[in-house]
Amino acid sequence: MSRAIAFGLLRALLIIGGVILLAWFLWEIQSVLFYIGIAAVLSLIGRPIVLFLRDQLRFPNTLAVIVTLLFLFSIIVGAILMVIPVIAEQGENISKINIEEVKENLEVLNEQISDYFGINRVNVLERIQNLEFVRENFTMDIVPQFVNGFFGTLGSFMIGLFSILFISFFLLKDSRLLLEGVLVFSKKGNEGQFLRAFTKIKQLLSRYFIGLVFQIAILFVLYSVILLSLGVQNALIISFFCALLNLIPYLGPAIGYVLMCAFVISDNLGANFTEIILPKLIVVTIGYGIIQLIDNFLNQPLIFGKSVRSHPLEIFIIILIAGLVFGILGLVLAIPLYTAIKVISKEFLSEYKIVKKLTQNL
Repeated sequence: MSRAIAFGLLRALLIIGGVILLAWFLWEIQSVLFYIGIAAVLSLIGRPIVLFLRDQLRFPNTLAVIVTLLFLFSIIVGAILMVIPVIAEQGENISKINIEEVKENLEVLNEQISDYFGINRVNVLERIQNLEFVRENFTMDIVPQFVNGFFGTLGSFMIGLFSILFISFFLLKDSRLLLEGVLVFSKKGNEGQFLRAFTKIKQLLSRYFIGLVFQIAILFVLYSVILLSLGVQNALIISFFCALLNLIPYLGPAIGYVLMCAFVISDNLGANFTEIILPKLIVVTIGYGIIQLIDNFLNQPLIFGKSVRSHPLEIFIIILIAGLVFGILGLVLAIPLYTAIKVISKEFLSEYKIVKKLTQNL
């Protein structure tokens, strides 16, 4: 009896040790897992392009994959080339900033806002300077730290980009690579269920990620119309970042609105608040609100409802739970992971009523 207990304890300790070792190993290779995840997303987005080139235009499979990756790569490089000149320009502008003039403009703006809304005047600069985060992090050492961090990040980005493109090439070229990796975990006799689940997940997520690309493109155009009409500098770059922020459900659009208003104010520092700044902020608020209504009632139902086949209320609850438990990462990954879980549940747990109800549209 004591021998069996000792054996059970030893087995439990070995299992716990194995789990800890596996968790440590996964943590150490998290960057590799991240590259594989991004490459998998790119392969899902590029899959319809490869199929079109291969089946409709009769491209050889390898050539279709290369053309697709070149197309995706050109989009990434185009976005980078669009951002770099703006960063260089802003860096040059920052070096020419007259700090005293900026302080005066902020004080004037503060006074105008306080007078217009009838509130007590708040010394914004003193409040910012007294923040503990500002005192601890914004010192004279921040400039060399920023430069070193920038070049280190740039090097890591280039390595990551090459790794992602390399992995994406083979995932697009041989679509069975992921499938064979998944089938390793299946029991003998369950290969058919794993195959059906994997194929369904791939189809749904491919449509979902392509839908997200179209969503970002539509928002980019609409945001650009607003900012260009107001004469905001670097309107296209600001619109692009605000559109990307919509990848974070609910929280992203709110951050985008704040950024857009901040850029409008910064472009008009020193101008009269009542006559110039406030009307522009009203235009941004109304335009942004209309765009969000279009996105919430037209774009998202088409993307979430049609692509992943889930009810909008169901999606909202899942995103809310994921955000509360896992934060921003949970908001971003909630829908893809939930879709995969639904498909797997339908294949392996279809005897339960709740699973039948949730997966009836799959």
